[in-house]
Amino acid sequence: MTTRNFDALFSPRSIALVGASAREGSVGAVTARNLLAGGFSGDLAFVNPNRARIGGQLAVASVEELSNAPDLAVIATPSASVPAIIGALADRGCRAAVIISAGDRAFRANVLQAARPRAMRILGPNCLGFISPVAGVNASFAQLTPKRGKLALVTQSGAIATAILDWAYGRGIGFSHILSMGDMLDVDFGDALDYLALDSATSAILLYVEQITSARKFMSAARMASRAKPVIVVKAGRSAGGARAAQSHTGALAGADNVYDAAFHRAGMLRVDSLGELFDAAEVLASGIRPNGDRLMIVTNGGGLGVLAADALEARGAQLAQLSEAGKAALDATLPAIWSRSNPVDILGDAGGARYASALGIVAQEPQSNGTLVMNCPTGVADNTECAQAAADARKPGKPMLACWMGEASLEAPRRIFADAGIPLFTAPEDAVRAFVHLVRFSENQRALLETPAPDPRRPSAGVEHVRRLITGALSDSRILLSAAEAKEVLSAYGLTVAAARTAPDPEGAAREAATIGAAVALKILSPDVSHKSDVGGVALNLAPNEVEAAANAMLKRVQEKAPRAHITGFTIEAMISKPQAQELIIGASVDPTFGAVILFGHGGVGVEVIADTAIGIAPLNSALARQLIKRTRVARLLDTYRDRPAADLDSVVEALIVVSDLMVNHPEIVELDINPLLVDAAGAVALDARIVVRAPEHAAPQRLAIAPYPSAWERSIVLHDGSTRKVRPLRPDDAPALMRMGARSTPNDIRLRFHGAVRTDDPLGAARLCQLDYDREMALASFAADGEASAVARVHFDPQIEHGEFAIIVRSDLQRRGLGRAMLALLLDYARSRGATTLSGDVLAENKPMQVLARALGAEIQPHENASLVRAVFQLY
Repeated sequence: MTTRNFDALFSPRSIALVGASAREGSVGAVTARNLLAGGFSGDLAFVNPNRARIGGQLAVASVEELSNAPDLAVIATPSASVPAIIGALADRGCRAAVIISAGDRAFRANVLQAARPRAMRILGPNCLGFISPVAGVNASFAQLTPKRGKLALVTQSGAIATAILDWAYGRGIGFSHILSMGDMLDVDFGDALDYLALDSATSAILLYVEQITSARKFMSAARMASRAKPVIVVKAGRSAGGARAAQSHTGALAGADNVYDAAFHRAGMLRVDSLGELFDAAEVLASGIRPNGDRLMIVTNGGGLGVLAADALEARGAQLAQLSEAGKAALDATLPAIWSRSNPVDILGDAGGARYASALGIVAQEPQSNGTLVMNCPTGVADNTECAQAAADARKPGKPMLACWMGEASLEAPRRIFADAGIPLFTAPEDAVRAFVHLVRFSENQRALLETPAPDPRRPSAGVEHVRRLITGALSDSRILLSAAEAKEVLSAYGLTVAAARTAPDPEGAAREAATIGAAVALKILSPDVSHKSDVGGVALNLAPNEVEAAANAMLKRVQEKAPRAHITGFTIEAMISKPQAQELIIGASVDPTFGAVILFGHGGVGVEVIADTAIGIAPLNSALARQLIKRTRVARLLDTYRDRPAADLDSVVEALIVVSDLMVNHPEIVELDINPLLVDAAGAVALDARIVVRAPEHAAPQRLAIAPYPSAWERSIVLHDGSTRKVRPLRPDDAPALMRMGARSTPNDIRLRFHGAVRTDDPLGAARLCQLDYDREMALASFAADGEASAVARVHFDPQIEHGEFAIIVRSDLQRRGLGRAMLALLLDYARSRGATTLSGDVLAENKPMQVLARALGAEIQPHENASLVRAVFQLY
């Protein structure tokens, strides 16, 4: 239900505590005390059948005796009574409840049954409660009421919530809202993110996560929230306990924690390792610092401090910036002769404010640097306050700076100076470096959200249908493992180059096939019960044709000894492929129980699990996401030019990743897939071996994907008044350049009428944002002329419930008055109806009469708007 009735939770006008108590130390008593002390200005009522007054507050005996229906109810009664209380509250018109009580599965089912007919929202059960310093609400049994601030905390653990509250209170950290989620019977992380993304009282969102439910909703909400403000997450449970037995390497490698990592990365969130890091990251991100890379310049008055910082930087995967020769010369002219002459820039222990200022002024101009860490350890010959002021004054606009001032007794004034300057201050080099790396990773994630990929390849329908027939045939034969030849046929149907394979039922037939090839061959066992052939001696390489029969007989003996229960159906014979400078890679896919289809990339070969150089991505992928996935591995460096090897054809690897992603999107029967090895060199990529596991799908394809795929079903052709046709399809991320060209061919007045003001049409970042769609909640249908140029865009953005949508439309100026706008808006209305939306509305400038006429012609009612310069066109879809 997402954010429906959330106003009753986050900004209630009245609250009732059911289970209020005067018994000291009870949950009901602590919650009552917190509600009274929280500063709530609305109506507050207590319910207790045995007490007439609690904490000086009158109490009633039952929900039925409440004088008015509360917006929010807080329930702290024994679990057996909760479902009936929820039903009574819902009947009275209560719209939200916080259930502190815990209960079993039957209890939870009964609570939902009582709440859902009235769309009553439930936070909990089994939770600490809800706290909103912004609204003066402390509906919890926490030990204190936190200070008001701009951070929102959403935590699955009540114990973690109380620990964070205590820790933050002593450090003066305040909160806008704190949600203890408990068992997440109704309100979950996706709901909370949907609300907090648009909450003006919240500048950053902190999450403590144990598990995610409703992955599609979570990813949609998280991606939207991350575009609006920093979202920082601690995920409990990094162990490999979630890894499952699998038929493929990918299934074994794609453990639960690295899939969560991939999901957080894809959503633009920042994952940290500890609760302390959670607040450090929130503080440094709130500073607004955003580096454009990971190269750090360090200026310090202590060489040891610089070494510690450099070590920490390398350990976290970032790097020291290289000093230019011009920079060294400038520093030579201003620093003592024995300065370090490299980064870290050691300006020596007697450095005062003037030396800090000159050194920082120089390094700020270094072209290789993405940020500066200025460090100080206290000495008896220099004033660290003066040095702090000099550092703060030396900060250049647009150049990120962090500070590390060691010590404690002498830090009061430096703290104030850096706080006033908006420069994050740390007291240990490792903490400062960690904060810089958090900034780098966050900035990378944000850029990834808006990166424009290359044009998305379209799979020929014949290839898709051929794969469908192969899979159906295997399932009809009660097989879950495609043969090696079938697996390669699947890849080939989608356009990948594969090593051609022949099959034979026995050693004699294998020898005949090898003789036909007439060159060195690879011989492999063929069995539906053998997943990893090399593990049972089922692979022999570089065999001459006359060696194949003997090798096949020996292979049969080895396999029967090591896998006596395996049913052997024959052999696969392949011509040996010689690529002496090729790199072995693995590309695979599996289905995670939470996030659905995931894609794996990494260093391949028989030692893939031992090497453990892999990265995980969430399907579907495009070219930009595929390149990001490759960059997250160590083997990516081996694909570039080194020693005598030319660079590998990276485009072919990207294409292979997209193929695997498309296979998972288009064919829900595929549950595991390996290409291992994928050989790649400067000439391209070829799949030597492939393994595909299939099962009858439990869900339709879109439902097993955490991110809605490209909705190809909405590709259309429309006919205009003059008889010409236009192709219409959903907008894709790679359409950003076409969108910019369309804007350039529209008049400033048409742009103003569409956007209600002046908008730049030459802004690549703005165009990228418009093309990065969450197809689960957004749609932008674009029409294209025969030359591929965009001519019109009709867009809708739904509320999280997919009940109401806001629409907008623009037609290129030189193509107006041909019926294009009418056709596009009519198609958008059809789409909104298909999603189950009940209303569609759009704000139109009052002077834009043609748009109003068009809307009326298609059934809209033109209504007044609170802004006199606008009117609202409203379509009732049902």
